[in-house]
Amino acid sequence: MSEQTTLILLKPDCVSKHICGEVLKRFEGAGFRLRGMKMIQLDDAVLKDHYAHIADKPFFPDVTKFMKSEPVIALALAGKNVIQKVRDLLGPTDSTKAEKGTIRGDYGVDMMINVAHASDSTAAAEAEIKRFFKPGEVLR
Repeated sequence: MSEQTTLILLKPDCVSKHICGEVLKRFEGAGFRLRGMKMIQLDDAVLKDHYAHIADKPFFPDVTKFMKSEPVIALALAGKNVIQKVRDLLGPTDSTKAEKGTIRGDYGVDMMINVAHASDSTAAAEAEIKRFFKPGEVLR
């Protein structure tokens, strides 16, 4: 597999629990290279775009409220097969089903409060990196 770059959002629970450094340490320890990082406060427009696939669901207002409750940290990580490997390190989206030793198994709470969002495909990674990083902000 060739080198890929993926987007990670360290969610509000990650920020409020002060575990961003630990999560980043796990990603770097797995051999991934940091290409971009910034803290941002999400707004309704970005969240509606990012979560367009669930914008019509009854729980969407809870998602937006949570994702706006604290800033998030956007990361662009690179490496071979990084998209799948990051998702493996995180564990399942539902933290209650994540094994201990995975990031979500160690720090997550449930489906929403689960430490991080990670792109699930190369197409999603490309679109999400463009959504959260301006040209010139993803380096190396």
